[in-house]
Amino acid sequence: MSKMYDKQENGTMKHESATPKQDELSPQPTSDPNDPLNWRSRKKNLILAIISYLAFLPDFGSSLGAVTLLPQAIQWNLPQNVVQHNLVGQLFCLGAGGLFTVALSGYFGRLPVLFYWQILALGTGIWCASAQSFNSFLAARIVNGFFAIAAQAGGLMWIQDMFFFHQHPRKINFWSGAVIISPYLGPFTAAFVIWKLSWRWCFWIYTILNGIGVLTTLFLDEAYYDRALSIESQPAWKSRVRRLVGVEKHPRVSFRHAVGRPVIAVSNLPVALVTVYYFLNFAWIIAVNVTISTWLTSFYGFGPKSLGFFYFSLIIGSALGEVVGHWAHDLVGSFYARRHGGYIKPEIRLVICYFAGILMAVGLLVLGFALQYRWHWAYLAVFGAMQVAGINLATTAINAYLLDSYPEGSGEVGAWIVVGRTLGGFMATYIEIEWVFSAGAAVAFGIQTGTTVAAMLIPLFLQIFGERIRRWQGPMELDERREKRGA
Repeated sequence: MSKMYDKQENGTMKHESATPKQDELSPQPTSDPNDPLNWRSRKKNLILAIISYLAFLPDFGSSLGAVTLLPQAIQWNLPQNVVQHNLVGQLFCLGAGGLFTVALSGYFGRLPVLFYWQILALGTGIWCASAQSFNSFLAARIVNGFFAIAAQAGGLMWIQDMFFFHQHPRKINFWSGAVIISPYLGPFTAAFVIWKLSWRWCFWIYTILNGIGVLTTLFLDEAYYDRALSIESQPAWKSRVRRLVGVEKHPRVSFRHAVGRPVIAVSNLPVALVTVYYFLNFAWIIAVNVTISTWLTSFYGFGPKSLGFFYFSLIIGSALGEVVGHWAHDLVGSFYARRHGGYIKPEIRLVICYFAGILMAVGLLVLGFALQYRWHWAYLAVFGAMQVAGINLATTAINAYLLDSYPEGSGEVGAWIVVGRTLGGFMATYIEIEWVFSAGAAVAFGIQTGTTVAAMLIPLFLQIFGERIRRWQGPMELDERREKRGA
């Protein structure tokens, strides 16, 4: 369990309940000015904003294809479900790329991996926009997915490195809000672009945003800090440029050990269960998002302009989830801490998942009936937004839970959450359109509602048995030096 603390403006430390007995922060900062926990708030928040912006880009770029497949199918004389393979391939590589990103960050450092990956995302974005055949476009999208994911997969690492325990929920909520809103801003943008311009401009816009992303990485600094070393043993900080390009290397683990860390992480049962939970929920988020253009154009006669305005409702749903989550996660933690001597169990973070699950289940159920019986499109807008708000709340909850449970594996647990999301999207994108047309929307979405409700058993199981499981399995053995000492 961890204590909740707050730092007063006069520099003293005080427990959030205002009782003066506890006067320390978690984790404890060192006296080293290079310790990221000691950086000025302005610097830390700027880095968080940049990481959130970069985390926004992969799903924004991926979801552009949900709308551009309409003119692309015409240009290349291919069925829409064939053109949709570019989405499926990219979704799979977003997950695979996340695991590689975290593994390499453990060896080379957070900053150089992010910098080089962002340059490669820019290059493959240019390839997407200029591809002259579907096969070339498909290859570009797959490769782009592998490299664009760095800030999204590694976001928890940066948050854990820079911020104190009591700050985590709001910082995670801010970062994850950028991730959740991006799949809706993508189609929103694409719909208006193809209304007047070529589909290629969607990916030129994505390329421009990635170019800006490369420039923003120049304002970052290496956030990795080895707390197992004394201040005297810390590597000297010489040049931010050298840290950016990877010449000045701070992590001290072998390449073999760094690559094995994601496997060690998922061998912990709570990590595996949360990955499954996110897979079962985010699958239908992606399924609805990437196929909504087909339903609206086929069933409701929407054109590009109307389609763009429709996506605005889903953006509102994501924003509402972000706003509610900004306070809700802290309220749950504070309520528990006041009744348990200032301590918070990680499992308390999962309480929000029940409310989020209800929102997602109701949203899916009504969407199914609305499509089946051709209800007014406003039902799709309102209950689609409800589903999006639910996943926003759940995303922050599970990220906060795993970060509290395994702070030593912040990057690895974040990467596995990305795997759950992308594999869910990979699966759902393949089956959704044919499933709805063959079984009917009410049946298909009814089954999806059932899986969403069933998935709520996972946080319930973890709240009952999670603490015992964590004690039984122990912390993640990610420190190579500790393993050698114990051998």
